[in-house]
Amino acid sequence: MELGERPPAAPPDDAPLYPVALRVLGRPCLVVGGGPVALRKAEGLIAAQAVVTVVAPEMHPRLAELARAHAGPGPPVRLERRTYRPGEAARYRLVITATGRPEVDSAVAADAEAAGVWVNSADDPDRCGFFLPSVHRDGPVTVAVSTGGTSPALAAWLRRRTARALGPGLGALAELLGQARHRLQAEGRSTEALAWDELLDGPWPDLVRRGDLEAARDILDAFTDLADRPVP
Repeated sequence: MELGERPPAAPPDDAPLYPVALRVLGRPCLVVGGGPVALRKAEGLIAAQAVVTVVAPEMHPRLAELARAHAGPGPPVRLERRTYRPGEAARYRLVITATGRPEVDSAVAADAEAAGVWVNSADDPDRCGFFLPSVHRDGPVTVAVSTGGTSPALAAWLRRRTARALGPGLGALAELLGQARHRLQAEGRSTEALAWDELLDGPWPDLVRRGDLEAARDILDAFTDLADRPVP
């Protein structure tokens, strides 16, 4: 495929999406571009503990700060001040291109697509294999909103509204429920038969949000005692 040529068969605007939550911990990911948009994309990957390489002739100063901050133990942030090399997208698990130069972004996207690597081309939905949602995080909970690339502004607005409606404490709720689930599994008991919705629709979440964790654990223990016990 020549530089700047569009990948074949661009999907229709209403093509359905398959939502996933990717685990990129320790996996090599590439960001092509060094401006504010590329910086935001890199920050998202860094927050998910990917091994991030940023390639661009010039880079936002914040990228150098991030690289220094991750110079010790843990996934590194590599900065390579140069132009993109044809074909290098194939070496990564996930690629984001955000140079603002259509001929470069299209070449990166074409390389990634040809290599079977998932790619996001900023502000160019036709060249995206995936879209980056607007994200709200609270501990292990991630709430993501996507408009399929049609309106990032609407996605961000919906994410803010959703976060306000859900309120604080989602992370603590998830951690308590995760502990209970793991305990049941360790005891050989089913987690599927319990009416989790009844617990979550009742007063229990408010106890967690208020910080009354002792009372919340007592209620959760009584609730999980209803789970089926294995036959001796």
